Amino acid sequence: QVQLVESGGGLVQAGGSLRLSCAASGSIFNINAMGWYRQAPGKQREMVARITRGGSTNYADSVKGRFTISRDKNMVYLQMNSVKPEDTADYYCNAQHWGYDSWGQGTQVTVSS
Repeated sequence: QVQLVESGGGLVQAGGSLRLSCAASGSIFNINAMGWYRQAPGKQREMVARITRGGSTNYADSVKGRFTISRDKNMVYLQMNSVKPEDTADYYCNAQHWGYDSWGQGTQVTVSS
């Protein structure tokens, strides 16, 4: 079992930057991949960025060139640059295990225009 805790959300101006952090604890060696997902009001949850145990990354088309996912020990980060109002959403950290997923509680990001 893995526990995930997100932090770093808040209010940011359009064009600015924000870094989200996810702290993983527990059986972290069982994690095959980690990612960031987001859900805006009235929208379905979507994958924003994902990184595998081997270091391969995948991004939603809407954030390519602006967001970067990275790992460091028990932490996973989402560096958000050149943010847009449409990036406003609740952001969730995800960990993929063998046979199941773990989710954090979420952190809210609001981008003002």
